[in-house]
Amino acid sequence: MHLLLQLIVLFLAFNSHEYKPVEAYVLPYSSLAIPINKHTDAAKPLYSLQIMTSYLMMGFVTTNYLIDLDAPFIWHDCIVQSNTSLFSCPANKLCAYPVSCEDGQCTDFRTTYAYENPSCAPVTNRSMVPGWYPCTCPINVVNPLTGSCSKALLNIDDFTVQTSNGRNILTPYYGIVPYAACAPSSSFQSFPANVSGVMALSTSPYALPARLRDPLKGVMALCLPSTLSAPGVLLYGNGPYYFLPNSDIDVMSFLSYTPLIQHPDSYGYFVGIHAIIIKKRSIDIPMNSTTKLSTIDPYTTLRTDIYKSVIRRFSKVTKRIPPAEPVAPFGLCFNTSTNGDQVSLKVPDIHFVLQGGKSWTISTSNSIKQITKVVACLAFVDGGAASDIAIVIGTFQFEDNFLLFDHINSTLGFSSSLLGKQTSCSNFNFMVTDSN
Repeated sequence: MHLLLQLIVLFLAFNSHEYKPVEAYVLPYSSLAIPINKHTDAAKPLYSLQIMTSYLMMGFVTTNYLIDLDAPFIWHDCIVQSNTSLFSCPANKLCAYPVSCEDGQCTDFRTTYAYENPSCAPVTNRSMVPGWYPCTCPINVVNPLTGSCSKALLNIDDFTVQTSNGRNILTPYYGIVPYAACAPSSSFQSFPANVSGVMALSTSPYALPARLRDPLKGVMALCLPSTLSAPGVLLYGNGPYYFLPNSDIDVMSFLSYTPLIQHPDSYGYFVGIHAIIIKKRSIDIPMNSTTKLSTIDPYTTLRTDIYKSVIRRFSKVTKRIPPAEPVAPFGLCFNTSTNGDQVSLKVPDIHFVLQGGKSWTISTSNSIKQITKVVACLAFVDGGAASDIAIVIGTFQFEDNFLLFDHINSTLGFSSSLLGKQTSCSNFNFMVTDSN
């Protein structure tokens, strides 16, 4: 009987023990942060991402990739080599693992996610690399600045980027292994100096956003700098994000949202603009007009009918500012000299009324481009009467604006100028701190 009581007590004790569930692993970071550099040494201002692409001599080597919101996949200046020859990679070149022409991704790239350009010759499987595969995967790439076509080889890349807690950079690194293409150096004509790749940030499944893992996948924030002296930032993750000096204010709290619109012939980003308001006067945009976001076009381009209405209205509300002879490609310019001294212009805001009713405000810093010491111009360009896309919002209007591309909910968040919030896109803190 005594033994039976002991067994009962042990049984009750065992079954009444409270087991603590194993806690889920929590990432030591909440986002990724990649520096964005502005370049003015090409025919037009351009912007690049600074990506860590290889590890040599106890440190990471970085490569600058031109930011392209339309590109179907990533490509850069590198060499595809077989598995046996990677260790003989030239010192001044990136080398990558080839993808076989028999791989399913090769067919996918060629048939679904290829660049569409009539100047590109059809690709074949004749390019051979001895060793690993019976053949490599040639594909076409198109220079987004010149429109010229080049032959490239599909490869598997290896990128490393920095992690963040939304305030500054942390010590853990994040690895990305995307499909990309190796193109010859001649493919990068007209690129800024030290920019030797194209970083696809589009909606394509082979662009960078799709190659990330949860929970970072799905939300991308773009903040282009207006200065050469400090970088802007590309961020992945749901935030929050804090920019100096307002270290307790989440910049996402500044955002308004509008739906992103799919375009059947593009992997880029499109929104609906219903009207443009200048000093309380509305310029209606024809129904079914398309508005595209571009990191290649430097200034907002308007179809001729819309452009003429904007110029006419803006001329009227700025009639007290002395005019200047227009400087190409702009059609409306102003004299910024008073008694021989340069003065800063202050002009009325321009409001893009977007689908959903929210307004993207284009303030003076994003509407007026200083050309010389005495001439400044309205930074909008005539896109021609037959343009298929009615409005293309260019990078001058992006600068110091925080843009959030939410692929999950298919929305665009926009802040309007951060300068009015006493911060800028160059105020993200890239100082490194230990995550522990």
